[in-house]
Amino acid sequence: MTVLTGAAYSGKTDYCRAAFSPPTILDGAVCSPEEALRASCIAQFQVLIRRILAENADPVAFTEQLIHENPGCIILLDEIGCGIIPLDREERRWREMTGRCGCLLTAFADTVIRLCCGIPSALKGELP
Repeated sequence: MTVLTGAAYSGKTDYCRAAFSPPTILDGAVCSPEEALRASCIAQFQVLIRRILAENADPVAFTEQLIHENPGCIILLDEIGCGIIPLDREERRWREMTGRCGCLLTAFADTVIRLCCGIPSALKGELP
């Protein structure tokens, strides 16, 4: 598994296409969890987590299932934990669950790459 992380619009998708050439990149904003379990690459994983929470399902259990059923997947995950803590309880819950799922993904992943302004830095493993 490979995890690409960084701020929104930091170049994750462009880097993914150039470095890994995935056949398709599913969008976590619109794909079903079942599609994600078979995807070669999932962008906006944090939005998929929000959608799973909205369905009163467990995003941590889903992430564990994804790790076991799709260990070769490339995950694009925005960093959302920086900045002002939201007043809204559900927003805080989403951020917390995204952080927990991100920790699971990066613990399992062979490669973790953070992008800043399109520049990749390997946090774990090697750059391709």
